[in-house]
Amino acid sequence: MTVNEALNAFKKHQQIMSAYGHLMGVVSLDAATAAPKGSYEGRGQTMGIMSQILYDLTADPKNHEVLKVLEANPNELDPQTRREVEVARKSFDQLQRIPAEEYVAYSVLLNESEAVWEKAKNENDFASFAPFLEKIVEYNRKFAGYYNAEMKPYDALLNEYEEGLNMETLDAFFAQLRSVIVPLVDKIRQAKPVEDSFLSAHYPVEQQRKFSDYLMEVMGLDRNYCGIAESEHPFTTNFNNKDVRITTHYHEDALASSMYSVIHEGGHALYELGCDDIYNHTNLSGGVSMGIHESQSRFYENIIGRSHAFIGLIFPKLKELFPEQLAGVTADMFYRAVNKAEPSLIRTESDELTYALHVMVRYELEKQLIDGTLAVRDVPAAWNRLYQEYLGVEVPDDTRGCLQDSHWAGGAIGYFPSYALGSAYGPQMLHFMEKDLGDVMDLVAKGELAKVTGWLREHIHRHAGFYKPDALFEMTCGKFDAKYFTDYLTNKYTKLYDL
Repeated sequence: MTVNEALNAFKKHQQIMSAYGHLMGVVSLDAATAAPKGSYEGRGQTMGIMSQILYDLTADPKNHEVLKVLEANPNELDPQTRREVEVARKSFDQLQRIPAEEYVAYSVLLNESEAVWEKAKNENDFASFAPFLEKIVEYNRKFAGYYNAEMKPYDALLNEYEEGLNMETLDAFFAQLRSVIVPLVDKIRQAKPVEDSFLSAHYPVEQQRKFSDYLMEVMGLDRNYCGIAESEHPFTTNFNNKDVRITTHYHEDALASSMYSVIHEGGHALYELGCDDIYNHTNLSGGVSMGIHESQSRFYENIIGRSHAFIGLIFPKLKELFPEQLAGVTADMFYRAVNKAEPSLIRTESDELTYALHVMVRYELEKQLIDGTLAVRDVPAAWNRLYQEYLGVEVPDDTRGCLQDSHWAGGAIGYFPSYALGSAYGPQMLHFMEKDLGDVMDLVAKGELAKVTGWLREHIHRHAGFYKPDALFEMTCGKFDAKYFTDYLTNKYTKLYDL
């Protein structure tokens, strides 16, 4: 096989894989948004067949021969193709180690488990979900060995979401956060409470939908390429940089919930939409890692979305849509309300300061589940104990406890730490952004978010998966230093609460 023959075969294979991935994504999106609740059984057969096709396409021995030819002739490949080959080799070698029947069975399991989880959450019934979680944990233990047998199992899972990340790094990172966050939360408990009762007024869903449309417009999300739907748990699905979907969930007594879900998922969407066209239909399309991806969503949600400048920008629209609910409320009052720091039950609705503590709970439980020191049946009790220890809150039920997130039902064990890591990346990005753009909050106040997004697109988004996550971050912001994040939190909340 010549290099050109191998190259043509390689490119065609990636296009085919992209097409099948697109189809699988459409089915998954439909399942979470529009499909009838009882449709998961019929869909399971489709997902099983599609998973088998994807497995066969990836594990085809011909791919090994193609990769061998390309790897033997690196000087005849451009940098993008060399990176594509590197990523393809990793996927091929991993999948070769996973028995086909396990790969397909796992896909079918996740399809059913997500439907069972949603029902269990709504009915506060952890026992009905537990057998599925047991199987998911068991599969992830096995898959960790397939991914990288030389790593500790949980390290191998972490590495799948953020290449290079491990428990040693995270233990030190979380210890640094705890040393700052816990004393700051204690000080805030003694400070004057922030008034936020107006956020719990009755906010009709139809008006919230109009507000979501407005937020997407302010963020510069082109509705020709980015849609919005509703789901039990907000998420973003990307098919390519011309087709990205976000979802939200509306609560009539919690305006900020959907508001910040839209901004958060909008941040993910901007990343996907900003990837360079040259990576479409290749294995480098889309964001490079979960940590970098979460840095974009959390940047928009918190650093931009919870800033005084942004609230001032959007407050006239809020007053227009919700005049009765916000009667007598000023932009400053709204700013303080959406930044209120108070230990709470729900991760996705937690404040910026205590958010990392929610992630730490999941991190500790995942480590124990994977190393076998925590049985699935004991998850609720362990969850409740850590929430009391880390956040000082009593968990009244599993719906608002260990069933609140969809991630485990979807098989995403090792994902949660990316949320905290992404949050910590943001302030460091802001520091370097301001070296180029000047006062970023001044731009936000003027509604010039396109300049903020433009900087991120130039330094982060357009590169898609070409660089490894640590290299991409360092070439933009220098070596990661969590002190940017702890200083940001300290300064923000010291001022907010007059400490």
